[in-house]
Amino acid sequence: MPEHVDDFLTEVDSRLAAIAADARAGGLDAAIEILTTCITSGGVVQAFGSGHSQAFAMEIAGRAGGLIPTNNVTLRDLALYGSRSADELSGSSMERDPTVVDELFGLYPVHPADVFVIASNSGVNGSIVGMALAAKQHGHQVIAVTSLAHTAAVVPKHPSGQRLSEVADVVLDNRAPYGDSTIDIAVDGSDETVRIGAVSSLTAAFIAQLLTIGVTERIAASGTLPPVYISANIPEGDAHNNVLEARYGHRIKRGLPEPTVSTEPAEPTALTERSVTP
Repeated sequence: MPEHVDDFLTEVDSRLAAIAADARAGGLDAAIEILTTCITSGGVVQAFGSGHSQAFAMEIAGRAGGLIPTNNVTLRDLALYGSRSADELSGSSMERDPTVVDELFGLYPVHPADVFVIASNSGVNGSIVGMALAAKQHGHQVIAVTSLAHTAAVVPKHPSGQRLSEVADVVLDNRAPYGDSTIDIAVDGSDETVRIGAVSSLTAAFIAQLLTIGVTERIAASGTLPPVYISANIPEGDAHNNVLEARYGHRIKRGLPEPTVSTEPAEPTALTERSVTP
């Protein structure tokens, strides 16, 4: 057994416990209220993350137990349906490039009722800050999931000089430390150590699920059936999900997006009591 299993478990558990305590104390309520209003007004949650923070967007959009009106906004679509080459997807150059945002924003049929949830551990890369600024410029509210410890310790890379946490309407701390890793491993016969055991993906996924739970609880409490996916890998899954997805038409993307996206998105329809019936 790896020597540091319990050490890493302690690092993860302590951070999840802190996030849960924040949630019990109402620390997620502002974000939950924004997301609930978005969905009940017929909006779509646009989730964006680059690098490992793509995992956060995948927790928000298009998974079993998740909300139907969600999109996973991803840089790879710039190569699939935009002007960027596949070669540009390798490395970190694209996520650091603020100029990608205008084209990426245009690949998705964003409606005025939509809200952006943007995850980045550092909160300083060009595409991340650029997407937050673009969303704000188009009149959308922005929720950030970031490491406050890390972002405060590094220099912003966006030309504006801003961090994600400085642009967003609501900021949620993923509790990751500076550098993300938590465990020091000594190198035998040397004074050197290496640091491993990154936690931001785990804590961000926990936040994503808490947001989904909170929104679903509020919609259900209003007497409306929440638009939630069930697993596609159970017999009734596809039929259930297809009915609910059809409500949003081209405004949500599952799998690969269409090469051409309409610039005139369908008008959203507000959820009403029992309005979503599979």
